Amino acid sequence: MPERPVFVLHEHDRPRHHFDLRLEEDGVLRSWAVPKGLPDDPRADRLAVAVEDHELEHATHTDADKRIADSGWWELEDRNDKRFVFVLHGQAGSARYALIDTGSDWLLHRVRKQPS
Repeated sequence: MPERPVFVLHEHDRPRHHFDLRLEEDGVLRSWAVPKGLPDDPRADRLAVAVEDHELEHATHTDADKRIADSGWWELEDRNDKRFVFVLHGQAGSARYALIDTGSDWLLHRVRKQPS
């Protein structure tokens, strides 16, 4: 069985408190800064700002101002030019999200139908 692609949610204290969602794809960690963290309600989308890709080794990186809030593996469910739907399989369980490209930034949406 092939290795599953990793995800990590880093929690940062600097320059101001925020989270970075990182998804392994094509040998790197694609990354989005999510100022308010992952949404827990489908009615409350969160801003997600694409930031530079990181090396895979960064998935386990922590320091005095950065810690791992969650980690695990992720799976892509659907993708088109404007959005992709994926499931994060983390330490506390699984949750389905969509990242939606608005043209300037991204929105992170918790999908109403969640994995059982």
